[in-house]
Amino acid sequence: MELILKQDVDNLGFTDDVVSVKNGYGRNYLIPHGYATLATPSAKKALEEKLKQQAYKERKVIEEAQKEADKLGEILELKITAKTGEKDKLFGSVTNANLAEALEKENVSIDKKYISIAGGAIKRTGQYEATIRFHRDVIETFTFDVVAENQ
Repeated sequence: MELILKQDVDNLGFTDDVVSVKNGYGRNYLIPHGYATLATPSAKKALEEKLKQQAYKERKVIEEAQKEADKLGEILELKITAKTGEKDKLFGSVTNANLAEALEKENVSIDKKYISIAGGAIKRTGQYEATIRFHRDVIETFTFDVVAENQ
């Protein structure tokens, strides 16, 4: 079944993408929840026109996202401090929310849902990588350090 997505759906696609899914997933979840509509020939033509009109606006959005990504590149090192116990094990964990907060202090505004830390939450000190999606076409990989808080 072919559908046109009305909004971003994790692990499936972005807004205005035409995707193929199994009938049950489309009819029982995506369409009733308002995430997608059927991709009929007339809907595809309307989508094509809409995408042509949005192309110019999209370029401006990509340029803004690239400026934010360039700000990220200017940060030479980012250190997140956390309380630690034995063998550099953290009390709690460092999550994408903590990373978003630290980046905000460095004047890079990004929502935590667009940050993906490899392996999920961080439980030990060390150097880690995160993937940050500023836009569907602007994705950056960022390295940061988790260090022990001075006690």
